[in-house]
Amino acid sequence: MPSLRTRAVLVGLTALTPSLLFAQSTPAAAAAAPAASNPEAGQLPTVNVVSDSDTGANFNAAKPLVNKSSIPLSQTPQSISVVPRSVLDSQQAVTLSDALKNVPGVVSNQYGRRGWDDLIIRGQVASDSLYLDGLRTAASNRVAEQLFGLEQVEVLKGPASLLYGLVLPGGLVNMVSKRPQADDFANVDVTVGSHDFYETTVDLNKSLSDNGKQAFRINGLISNANDATDYVWFKNRYIAPSLSLDLGARTDFTILTSFQERGYIRQQGLPLSGSITGNINGSIPRSRFIGEPSIRPYNATETRLGYSLTHRFDDGWTLHNNLRYQQFTMSGQLVANNVLTATSQSLTRTGTDQTYNGQTFTMDTNLQRSFNTALGKHEITFGADYLNTREDTVSYTCTLPALNVYNPVYSGRFTCPATPGTNTSTTVRDLGIYLRDQIQFGDRWQLVAGLRRDNASTYSDNILTKTHTDNPSTATTGSAALMYEVLRGVRPYVSYATSYYPNSGTDVSGNTFKPETGKQVEAGVKVEMDEGRTNLNVAVFDLYRRNVLSTDPLNTTFKIAVGEQRSRGLEIGLTSDFKNGLSILAGYAYTAATITDDGGQKLTTVGQWLDNVPRHTFNTSARYRFSGELNGWELNGGVRGQSMQRTNGYTLPGYVLADAGIAYNAAKWRAALNVKNVFNTEYYAGGLARAVALGDDRTIMLTLGYRY
Repeated sequence: MPSLRTRAVLVGLTALTPSLLFAQSTPAAAAAAPAASNPEAGQLPTVNVVSDSDTGANFNAAKPLVNKSSIPLSQTPQSISVVPRSVLDSQQAVTLSDALKNVPGVVSNQYGRRGWDDLIIRGQVASDSLYLDGLRTAASNRVAEQLFGLEQVEVLKGPASLLYGLVLPGGLVNMVSKRPQADDFANVDVTVGSHDFYETTVDLNKSLSDNGKQAFRINGLISNANDATDYVWFKNRYIAPSLSLDLGARTDFTILTSFQERGYIRQQGLPLSGSITGNINGSIPRSRFIGEPSIRPYNATETRLGYSLTHRFDDGWTLHNNLRYQQFTMSGQLVANNVLTATSQSLTRTGTDQTYNGQTFTMDTNLQRSFNTALGKHEITFGADYLNTREDTVSYTCTLPALNVYNPVYSGRFTCPATPGTNTSTTVRDLGIYLRDQIQFGDRWQLVAGLRRDNASTYSDNILTKTHTDNPSTATTGSAALMYEVLRGVRPYVSYATSYYPNSGTDVSGNTFKPETGKQVEAGVKVEMDEGRTNLNVAVFDLYRRNVLSTDPLNTTFKIAVGEQRSRGLEIGLTSDFKNGLSILAGYAYTAATITDDGGQKLTTVGQWLDNVPRHTFNTSARYRFSGELNGWELNGGVRGQSMQRTNGYTLPGYVLADAGIAYNAAKWRAALNVKNVFNTEYYAGGLARAVALGDDRTIMLTLGYRY
């Protein structure tokens, strides 16, 4: 039986070979024909991005890739938010969480600076719904994404199973990689900042052909930083070479690779007493480290190799084929809060030694064509995708002495048993087939409808108990949306969508769980003004998530799949690039996310808020670029905040934060200074049952860059 890696390569070659043959067999006359003969098909495969050398990029992004369509975002009856590179650069964003703070309806970093990407979309946890270039990264998100390698970040809100299969109903995040460009450039930046932050980045692009279709690009990053918490540090190394090949006028082919290393000490927050609740001994310093400085830090590596291929046939059909193989390993030790003893000074702690190893092979292939019929203009998409992802987990439950959080003396003792408490291998496989039709009736009506069929299995092996669990499942999901242009640029819409996500594990009787399902009704309006320079999006939604795993009320160490959660809300997003040099990105969200079925637990949780989901959030970010005698200067700033939130039975207060920055752009160099959380507001990002996650304090960042 061939290994997974071997099968991945065989499947990839199988998919790639016919596409290359099509490209090579295209007659010269057909190759010379302009792609504009089918403009709809010709627009989709090209990733129109702006290099970092262009500091005048707008806040309005290019077409998103997440909806697999050539139809503009303003005419898409679905909630999709895009954060382009220009916004990330103006804010000097470092993490994926920094990017997602610009998206209404998204909560990020709810567990603080623990080294992972944590996020919630429309009240539903979506940390594992991460995609890169339209392909799932893994079933479980372990290694944080490197933001520097991305051109833009896209958030598709609501159930997205039609195009992406196994996803939770809140939505997903799709990250678009930087790709080779037609023009040569070389960018080098050096950044220094608070808490001994040092970072050097390189972005080089070289055209290898006269027409610019064959080009090489490489992105690299080295960064070291400490943290506001004592003994916590982070180290990152990243390199991402990519190569575009010229296979003819009708074919686009790009090889995308990356490798990253991460090392860090986990920041596990503070105990509740002495932080958000009173303690007779006073407040615990926010810089207090509750772990052990001598524990083994987390070390992670992740390697990715894939490609993106598009071929436009003579008869108007366009083939898209994306493939990626990924493997990762991560290992480290953490110390978590337990409870304070009777003196309210000594904190009992728990320790964990964790090792994760995994690999993912995923591929998506679809055919598209636009054509006219008596019923209107169609853009049809027919495709299939495949996911095979495995993760091996080994963990030990360790012991260590209590710590006086007011006068800490670290012992250095961290004792782990010889036998792990967990030793499992879990594999998720899924094959999905989908069909979508986007129909334009006349000049104003648009109908989008589609269906998908998934055939999935979750295999789990418990090495300790020598048991094997196989949980196969199938599902049919879909979506439908109707949009009407009532006035020029004003387009209200209604939509309905469903989702599907398999549950893993077994109940007390050894039975596997039914998969989770989700459904959503949404209504909204998209307003496009100033020839597309200003876009306003408003949406209301009602979302259900069913068969959520809940604690078995009769056997509390097991789960049952009967739970139900509901999210209702309103989202408003505004993006504008004015002619006078001012750009604005702003949003507001109201999210009411509650438990509607807890499985009949003795202490009912029906009606409770979902953890770490505030009712109100808002964000604004602006950039003003001067002209005339001050040409090259720009001012940046923003304000964001949220109302109170509830988590694990306690309440966290709301907060408002302000950011400010200034930059100067010259022909060959650039300088930028940003101050985040200008007033050094103390706030909490979220929390767990026995720990509260600290928000970021004031951070100053200075970047000097060379442009060639």
